[in-house]
Amino acid sequence: MGVKGFVEGGIASIIAGCSTHPLDLIKVRMQLQGETQTHTTNIRSALAFQPGSVHPSPAAIRPTRPPRVGPIAVGVRLVKQEGVAALYSGVSATILRQVLYSTTRMGLYDMLKKKWSDPNSGGGFTLTRKIAAGLLAGGIGAAVGNPADVAMVRMQADGRLPSTQRRNYKSVVDAITRMAKDEGVTSLWRGSSLTVNRAMLVTASQLASYDEFKETILAKGWMKDGLGTHVTASFAAGFVAAVVTNPVDVIKTRVMNMKVEAGSPPPYSGAVDCALKTVRAEGPMALYKGFIPTITRQGPFTVVLFVTLEQVRKVLKDF
Repeated sequence: MGVKGFVEGGIASIIAGCSTHPLDLIKVRMQLQGETQTHTTNIRSALAFQPGSVHPSPAAIRPTRPPRVGPIAVGVRLVKQEGVAALYSGVSATILRQVLYSTTRMGLYDMLKKKWSDPNSGGGFTLTRKIAAGLLAGGIGAAVGNPADVAMVRMQADGRLPSTQRRNYKSVVDAITRMAKDEGVTSLWRGSSLTVNRAMLVTASQLASYDEFKETILAKGWMKDGLGTHVTASFAAGFVAAVVTNPVDVIKTRVMNMKVEAGSPPPYSGAVDCALKTVRAEGPMALYKGFIPTITRQGPFTVVLFVTLEQVRKVLKDF
C-alpha cells in the first residue's frame, strides 16, 4: 500500500481539523471552566483566617461551583472579548497536529485494515480486529503528535488567562520552541499518557465504528454505497467517539494547560490526581464538561473526515 493511505488520511484530516477548529476551541474553553476558581481561589479564601476568627466548618470551606456556561455563550463571549479571529487561535498547531497525529493513525489503520482483511490472515477484518487496529494506530499517532497537541491546547486556552499571565505564542513553532527552552524538552510530552489513551479510544471508536456502521448499512441494503451512507455512518461514529473519550479529554486538557510556577508544586501531579481533584471540587459530571461542543464538533469533524477521505480515495485510486 505504501504511503498512499497516509496521504489520503492526512489530506482528509487537515480539511476536517481546520473546518471544525472553532468548535474545538470552544470545547477547550468549556473544559477549563471553573478550574482556576474552584481549585485555587476558594481554597485560599477558606484558609485565610484572621486572628480570633472562628474556624469554619467543613461545609463552609467546601468549594462553590461556578455556574456553567453553554457553548453559545462561551462563543459569543469569546468573540466579544477577543475578536472573531480568536476563533482560530492555535489553528497552526491544529494543522501540525493533523499532519503528525492523524496522518499517522489513519495511515497505520489503513495498513492494518488491508493486511487483516486478507482472507489468508484468517477470519477477515472483524470488529475485534478493527478495534485492535484502532488502538494500535491511535497510540502510535498520539505519541508522534503530542508536542503539537500540547501547543494547540495552550494556544486555544491562552485568551482566557489574565493579560499578565498569557503566554502569547506567535505560532506553533514559537510555542514548541519556548516550551522546550523554558520548561525542558519533556514538557512537549506533558500529558502524553492521556493523549495516547485518548487517541487509542478515539481511533478505535471512530474508525472501527465507521467501518462497522458502513458495512452494516450496506449489508442490510438500507442505502447504497454513496454520500448518504458515508454521512450516516460517520455521524454515528462521531457520537460513539464523543461518549467514549470526553472524560479523558477533559483531564488531558487540564493537565496540558496547567501553569507550573518556579518553586511551586504543579496544580496536578498527574492524570489521576487531576481526575480526583476535578470530581471532588466540581462533581462527576465535570468529566463531561464540554460534551455538547464535543459532539457538535466530533459529529461534523467525523463527517467531513470520512466524506473527504472517500472522495480523496476516488481521486487517488489510479495512483
